[in-house]
Amino acid sequence: MSSRFVIDNMQTALNDRSFHTITMWNRLEGRPRKEDFDRALKAEIRDALWMLSKQWQIGEFMGDDAGSPVGAKIQIATTRLNKYRAANHPARPFNNDVPLEAIVEQRPVPYEFEDEIFSLDIRLMMGRHWIKMLKKTLGDQTTFFIQNNYTITAPADPDEKKDAFILAHPEAWQKFAAVAGRQVDGYKIYKDIDGGINIGSGSPDEAGINALAPAFKKWVEEFFLEPEKPDENAWLPSRLEYQFACSAPKKGREKVYEAEEYYSGRLDWFNFSINDKIEELEVTEPVATDLEGATVSSLIPTNIDFGGMPNTRWWTFEERKTYVGDIKPNTIDIGKLLFTEFALIYANDWFLIPHTVQAGTISNVEGLVVANVFGERIWVEPTGTGKDDEWEDRWTMFTIDKKGKDLKEADSSLLMLPTVPKIQEGPAMERFIMVRDEIANMVWGIEIDITLPSGKRDKAAEAARELLTFYRRLIPAPSQPQSEDEIADIRYQIMNSVPENWIPFIPVHKDNDKREIQLQRASMPRIIEGDPDDPQRIRPRTVLLREGLDKDSKTAYYIHEEEVPRAGISVSQSFQRTRWYGGKVFNWLGARKKTGRGEGSSGLAFDQILPVKKTRK
Repeated sequence: MSSRFVIDNMQTALNDRSFHTITMWNRLEGRPRKEDFDRALKAEIRDALWMLSKQWQIGEFMGDDAGSPVGAKIQIATTRLNKYRAANHPARPFNNDVPLEAIVEQRPVPYEFEDEIFSLDIRLMMGRHWIKMLKKTLGDQTTFFIQNNYTITAPADPDEKKDAFILAHPEAWQKFAAVAGRQVDGYKIYKDIDGGINIGSGSPDEAGINALAPAFKKWVEEFFLEPEKPDENAWLPSRLEYQFACSAPKKGREKVYEAEEYYSGRLDWFNFSINDKIEELEVTEPVATDLEGATVSSLIPTNIDFGGMPNTRWWTFEERKTYVGDIKPNTIDIGKLLFTEFALIYANDWFLIPHTVQAGTISNVEGLVVANVFGERIWVEPTGTGKDDEWEDRWTMFTIDKKGKDLKEADSSLLMLPTVPKIQEGPAMERFIMVRDEIANMVWGIEIDITLPSGKRDKAAEAARELLTFYRRLIPAPSQPQSEDEIADIRYQIMNSVPENWIPFIPVHKDNDKREIQLQRASMPRIIEGDPDDPQRIRPRTVLLREGLDKDSKTAYYIHEEEVPRAGISVSQSFQRTRWYGGKVFNWLGARKKTGRGEGSSGLAFDQILPVKKTRK
């Protein structure tokens, strides 16, 4: 090749101007040829080298690898819950046909109060349904059942003390009087059917009535879900919360889940703890044991997507419906900082492998193999398998803790409970609060709402005043009132009183313990001036506070002292309603507990010298 076409040192040749050069400039400008600017605004880029250069410029190629998963093979072992135990009562087979909330929270509906008729509205509803069932085939049978003592009775004597809970409240008395001898008491019919009594005896349609009795009994038991034995439910009166346990077979043993403090009405995995010390829940009925299995699935992982997530494609604008960048955390908002970092930086590092699980099952991933775009097959180890003190290996979600103080390996299984997402809660049928009274050195259970025998809700303070007024009306006035000249200027008062809806709980020592204390329900005396009889004890009117009073042999009621903090607690009982598989409706009576609003003072005092008010002349 000729040397005149070869330049040894280009820089020297340019500086010495050894060769003639021609410099040209071309002007490039965009001139639209169409009236449509859509394509021009797209800013299309077809230069792959330019895209690679921009990725190199911002440091994307400095990552460890760029392999994305394209396939995964997973093996999951499953088992099902087969036992349920309410509190400390005997266990029984787990019922998958009923929501777990209804099984746990169900409490007996109060149909009687101090051996008198209660929940009149529910009794009448049950009676109307029974008469409606008879009308379809046998005609109207109302008169027959009224004449056979299946009717509502109203107090006959307006001054009868044993009927004070009805007579003291005009609305309740009017309702009893309106239906007495006119309507059928459905609860009486149900109790006789359940007891095997022939309710159709003496009727010309006796066979037809007895044939419909099982259907009515089934309807009542399905309408309100109640414990088979009233005392065997999950409610712990001494704790004012629910306690229960469930178990499932696992490799020849049982996996026992315990919920010791459930009271919020929202039942989920976080209410449970695993108890390894319990080998099995003993049952008296046979349960299914062949419930374990394993499935192997081959799936394609997909990126996790959520609102506000940055778009993973280059030069793509995100929607501002959820703008994560607008979060302004403080220096102490660690949760917000972690969330922002995850959402803006590491969001596209997470992939989802879908797997369908059934309600009431426990699933555990036994193996996971992931294949990426480079053909590599990676065995993925589960996170959170370290011991309790190894926090670097304990980042997990939906992990249930294990009871005890020993350092144990974490349990990575997933518990899918047969619960419902939504429960309709009715108004509180009864509600009370428990407050600490440091001046009187006791705790008060203050009834806020109660249910009258008619089924109507009423304010407890107003009902207490009406009841006290009724008792005072029965005391005759003194025949010769004392003149003011004979009355001293001061008087000695042994003890003052508090409203009747204030129920005292006094601290007492636990059995065989001189240090720990518990709260025992006490009672205030009903002192009425001029009453010749001994003062009566004021009893609570809420079912939850009457624990032990409605049994054949009355027992004392204790509450653990630590269950009533300085803020106090609020406990209520109301009807719950939800739908289950196939649209089936379940109703039950459940209790709730919430935090109170602080301490209180009853003003209770002893040994007082008080001035006597006299009429000015």
